[in-house]
Amino acid sequence: MKRFVQHIFLVILIASGLASVSANAQVATSVNPSGFGDRQFAMDTINSAKRIREDDKMYQISVWRRIDLREKYNLSLYGSGDNKANGIINHIYKAVVDENALEVFADADFTKPLSIAEFQDNFWISANGDSIFVKQLYYLDFREDFVFDRHHSDLVFDIKYVELVMPSQTNANAGQKSIAFIRYKDFVNYFKNHPDARWINFQNISKSLTYDEAFESRLFRSVVRRFTNPDEALIADLVDADHPSPEMQAYLNSLAFEYKLLEFENSLWEW
Repeated sequence: MKRFVQHIFLVILIASGLASVSANAQVATSVNPSGFGDRQFAMDTINSAKRIREDDKMYQISVWRRIDLREKYNLSLYGSGDNKANGIINHIYKAVVDENALEVFADADFTKPLSIAEFQDNFWISANGDSIFVKQLYYLDFREDFVFDRHHSDLVFDIKYVELVMPSQTNANAGQKSIAFIRYKDFVNYFKNHPDARWINFQNISKSLTYDEAFESRLFRSVVRRFTNPDEALIADLVDADHPSPEMQAYLNSLAFEYKLLEFENSLWEW
């Protein structure tokens, strides 16, 4: 009887040990980068839709871009018809106002939430108090990080936020106005399965994409307005004030920066 009790006790100890090992086993980080192991890995799970561990960012530079929806390449986002009711700007508006499904902020650090009423005022009213139309809001800005992720040996565009901007011309020529900032992760989570908010393929309307698919596939044309620099200045502000054509030079500098990123990516594997 005594030997039997000893055997039972030994079995219980072994079972407890196996359960403990299973509970503390390391999750394969290739499957779940934030899994438990020797340590937990910090990553941006609030703004970013990508799972990139901070320790794996071997190179990073922030880039601020502007999409002009009026450009031919961007008409799939702008929408169709005169009122652009099926375009991205109007779908964002309905997500915020009609469904209260997107949280909007007044600043890029997300410290100043906007009420729906404040968002509506920013959206519809210009500097002189005039009402505007959706099609007059054709600037969509966003900030992203250009990152080399060593874990996947890949260069990634990691978008952080989307900003709705009222152009100066729409804003009674009083300068452009920031309407609202939206976390990119919230943007993706809302629009990834939306049945109506789509990137429209006007060459084949049977094939359309969700907005997050369009952004991840880079199906837009954008202009770099700013990149990480010690002065935190726009590219336009870095052009000499006495330049005969500062706007054209700023555009050329923006293209030069784009080519620099492309060259960096191409040369990364030339060894």
